[in-house]
Amino acid sequence: MVSKMAKIAFILLCHKDPDAIIKQANSLTAVGDYMSIHFDASASPEAYKKITEALGDNPNVCFAHKRIKCGWGEWSLVEATIYAVQSAVEAFPRATHFYMLSGDCMAIKSAEYAHEFLDRRDCDYIESYDYFQSDWIKTGWKEERLIYRHWFNERTQKRRFYAMFNLQKRLGLTREIPADLEIMIGSQWWCLRRRTIEWILDFIKKRKDVMRFFATTWIPDETFFQTLVRHLVPEHEIECRTLTFLMFTDYGMPVVFYNDHYDLLLSQDFLFARKISAEATELRRRLGVLYASEGQRFKISNEGRSLYKFLSEKGRTGRRFASRFWEKESSLGRERELMIVVCKKWHVAKRLLERIRQMTNIPCIEYLFNEDSCELPDLGGIQSTMGKRHRHRRALMRMLFDYYETDRLVVCMDPANLDLIEDFGRDRSLTRILEIECQFSDEYLIGHAMRVGLAGERTPPETLQRLLPTVRNDMVHESDRIRDGNFANLLRMREIETQDTNADMVASFLSVPQDKARQIIDHDHLYAD
Repeated sequence: MVSKMAKIAFILLCHKDPDAIIKQANSLTAVGDYMSIHFDASASPEAYKKITEALGDNPNVCFAHKRIKCGWGEWSLVEATIYAVQSAVEAFPRATHFYMLSGDCMAIKSAEYAHEFLDRRDCDYIESYDYFQSDWIKTGWKEERLIYRHWFNERTQKRRFYAMFNLQKRLGLTREIPADLEIMIGSQWWCLRRRTIEWILDFIKKRKDVMRFFATTWIPDETFFQTLVRHLVPEHEIECRTLTFLMFTDYGMPVVFYNDHYDLLLSQDFLFARKISAEATELRRRLGVLYASEGQRFKISNEGRSLYKFLSEKGRTGRRFASRFWEKESSLGRERELMIVVCKKWHVAKRLLERIRQMTNIPCIEYLFNEDSCELPDLGGIQSTMGKRHRHRRALMRMLFDYYETDRLVVCMDPANLDLIEDFGRDRSLTRILEIECQFSDEYLIGHAMRVGLAGERTPPETLQRLLPTVRNDMVHESDRIRDGNFANLLRMREIETQDTNADMVASFLSVPQDKARQIIDHDHLYAD
């Protein structure tokens, strides 16, 4: 390794799994980087002894000069970090960068790539957003974290924690934030230059008032370093981001990565990722080998968050949430027929509806639950927003039957609208469903990925090829769920099927003669993209 290259001192806070820590330390230091370990004092002495004995002869590993018991949301997490940093600064004079890690983190790039990345720009990588102006804190306390004193752990001493808070609030015992500090907030997974770390350690010695203030704030690991870096370092030398890839669910829980996430992780514009599942032994093995490799080239596409959002927002039973509940409004009417055309390719369904309009007198409405621009009559405002259409779906449909003065109505729905299809399928009215099964070319799937934000114009071809199976499988899964719905009147029209067979499906769906059905589907470009 060229001497001018960055050399990283990893700051590892951990409390369990000594075998994994030993592997992590040996892997990261094998290429010349360093590690300073703070192993929680509340952990078993046997586990700590195992780590120190296994790594004691490794000259690139040191241990925090003082061990303390750490608790979530406590100052102890910052204090433990400071102890590990102080030991690293003293033990590793050649370290150029100091990188915060947890035992659940693993490198998703090679050391060669990481060093070149850090050499590219002389800056600190840390999320550092204005505490009061940003929306980093989504819900819960904001000012209360700072202006009141928090001596107890909210998770293990909940009664004392809230009793002291309520007492201070009742007596008006607030305090001022240090006047020269602008409080910042962000992720605790930072990477700071040696000069910045030395400035912070010097600041800590001089400003006991600031240390006293942060020592009784709540969740200071999200504010302490973030505030001090912004206070001490020129703004143009701060890159307001983390180099550790992490995602959270809607419930605030970290997304966990498994063996089949290897390719996805490597394509993200980050150096490390968390959380890697302890059970993902193959992923851990491959990532461990990766860090020591040379000559690796990485195609950065950064689609991880958009891909996770795309899949998780489906709200699928057994894949994310339990079944949804919707309001139960009165029936559409026992004598009415609702005919639902279900098709992922909206332009195909719209062409079929246009043919139905031409050949029958049945009113047809396109994707009213998917497109804001869907042409609907004025029904007193219930049709005005997509939210209202979904919330009052049965009332909306009843009003459409009444508006057109008909007992028969055809509408289009996307296969993803299974909740709507199930709701109408259980109604006392007669509901028929015609699913149009289309063929999906790679070009169509790529276009679809771009339309839903999974890919962009600059997404590399290799990334697109990795996305295609995901998008294709998602569409197959939607179709499978409709088949598994056990609908009483489900018919399937297939692009690869004969005209006669498809005409039979349409005839049954619309209750029209076979020759009329054949005329309806007699369209030269029905399936064309």
